[in-house]
Amino acid sequence: MSSIKVEGIAPLEGASSQSAALDVDEGASAKVQGALHGRHCMFENRTDAGQRIAEAIAERSYDEPIVYALPRGGVPIAIEIGRRLGAPIDLVLVRKIGAPGYPEVALGAVTDGEEALTVVNPEVARRSGASPAYLQQARARELAEIERRRAIYLGERPRPNPKGRTAIVADDGLATGATARAAGAALRAQGAARLVLAAPVASRDAAAALTDIFDDVICLEQPEPFYGVGASYRDFHQLSDAEVVDALRDFSLRG
Repeated sequence: MSSIKVEGIAPLEGASSQSAALDVDEGASAKVQGALHGRHCMFENRTDAGQRIAEAIAERSYDEPIVYALPRGGVPIAIEIGRRLGAPIDLVLVRKIGAPGYPEVALGAVTDGEEALTVVNPEVARRSGASPAYLQQARARELAEIERRRAIYLGERPRPNPKGRTAIVADDGLATGATARAAGAALRAQGAARLVLAAPVASRDAAAALTDIFDDVICLEQPEPFYGVGASYRDFHQLSDAEVVDALRDFSLRG
């Protein structure tokens, strides 16, 4: 069953009463690294960005890391980090739940896992008038898409267990950070001992906001003004399912 954190909206029927807590302990040490603040840096592509952020992560010597990609764009980033660290990689699949009538607006998100986790933005829920029935239907639809993607990307490949280990969530960039937040909450619920977020580029607001759930937020670029993730890449084409499958297969064969 899914856990849902909503303020002002009753939990969905059939959902666990345990909230999907997004906050970590108040004493958690969260750090934002912005090595290139204030300068517009250009990455050639996701592989280039992944190699560069992998070097920054390698300096930290994390214990027993597992690298989790947010597909599709986070897969090339995660692969380069995994290669540099000699760490296994997996996917953390998150699907946005759009607001009723405004699908581009993130009402919340749902993640995969043994117990799917659903998080909801209470302000968007209030303003959009999203009902519990709407959330239930949207969640079921997005969970089905998550299962479809996992079958395509990973098949029956066994998954590493994050319990007691360092979970590094990798994406190609952060605009609002909503997807990364849901991924972090899911991995924390699965027992990850330390959460690290790795994104080559991020808006300053998103990077700062995510320090409440991630122990470390590592970015190479936080441009101001922020014109979107793609503005920092020469090649930012949308990856296809086939490209993701090929990249994961190559990593499993060669590491």
